[in-house]
Amino acid sequence: MKHIQVKWLYLFTLSLIWGTSFILIKKSLLGLTPYQLGALRTVITGFFLLIAGFKSLRTIATHQWKWIALSGLLGSFLPAFFFAIAETEIDSAIVSILNSLVPLNTILFGFAVFKIASSRRQILGVIIGFIGTAILILKGAELNPNQNYLYAGFVIASTVMYALNVNIIKRYLQDVKPLGIAAGNYSVIILPAVVVLFFTDFFSDTTWSHPDFKLSLVYVTILAFFGTALAKVFFNKLVQISTPVFASSVTYVMPIVALTWGFIDGEGFSLLQGFAAVIILIGVYLSQKKKKA
Repeated sequence: MKHIQVKWLYLFTLSLIWGTSFILIKKSLLGLTPYQLGALRTVITGFFLLIAGFKSLRTIATHQWKWIALSGLLGSFLPAFFFAIAETEIDSAIVSILNSLVPLNTILFGFAVFKIASSRRQILGVIIGFIGTAILILKGAELNPNQNYLYAGFVIASTVMYALNVNIIKRYLQDVKPLGIAAGNYSVIILPAVVVLFFTDFFSDTTWSHPDFKLSLVYVTILAFFGTALAKVFFNKLVQISTPVFASSVTYVMPIVALTWGFIDGEGFSLLQGFAAVIILIGVYLSQKKKKA
């Protein structure tokens, strides 16, 4: 019973942290480009994690480093840029709802790549979830003609990468400590992030003289510490004490948190979009519901 309570505590804590991450990305973009944000977020997170978890790197076996590297690329490096790029065109609340596709993609890739069997109910849930996604994107494009909803593709691509990552952790890194996985991820990707940051003109006078630059640095630091470094360790632990699909269901509560922040920040949201969000969550629920014995 205690084990069950702990995994739910991790789930709701992550939902609160990651649900807030979308508005932090939006605010960070006021004084930073998406590439600067993605690179800086990765560098700052890597700094925190390597200080806290450098010793844990020794617990990673040689044959596991290829999975650590792939996990870092799919679960951290590319999504950091993709979400920032998406939020240059799409409201943060919409991005958070699209992120709810992670559990559905976890099932799809668990079946297709990792040979994890899926039931008819799960397949139905996946279909329903993607119908809701289509409605959400089409209605959003209609309500916000000034926003390019093709950028939703960056979010959907990120959910695919997250789904692959969670299956990799469960399948190949189950015996590695959560902090070790996170620190290992960033020991691999921090150098490429520094290279990207160097080529984004981050160190130029133009960037540093931007009126919102200092405040953006505050937002991205909060995002890196809580939304990435701390959350990564929590998520890795959650995957290990539960299942990939349960861990990815953190996206149930995230949209509620993100929608609240979006509403406070003046983002528009229609009734039909709300209906589409409910459809997506129903799909996620069906995809995870187990058959009664």
